[in-house]
Amino acid sequence: MDNKTFISTLTQRLNTNREECGEMIASLSQVIAEAALEGDTVTFPGFGNFEPKKRDERVAAHPATGKLMLFPPKLTLTFRPSTLLKQKVRRYE
Repeated sequence: MDNKTFISTLTQRLNTNREECGEMIASLSQVIAEAALEGDTVTFPGFGNFEPKKRDERVAAHPATGKLMLFPPKLTLTFRPSTLLKQKVRRYE
């Protein structure tokens, strides 16, 4: 599902207009990003957790040249679905 379809679906379910729904999604992603930068986990009961993880710096070889490269440490965001969400998805398999 792309962003346009997602916003259309939410607009119909919430009886709002497209602009308002788009603003809510943008605000949600901004709040999650700000919390991740602070090192906080964002939890949505029944949906899952967005958890920031710090990856250490590492040395890896370039696949084409074999030259060693140093990758700096970085912050990544992981999502862990809740048990309830997993059960809902399994019902449709």
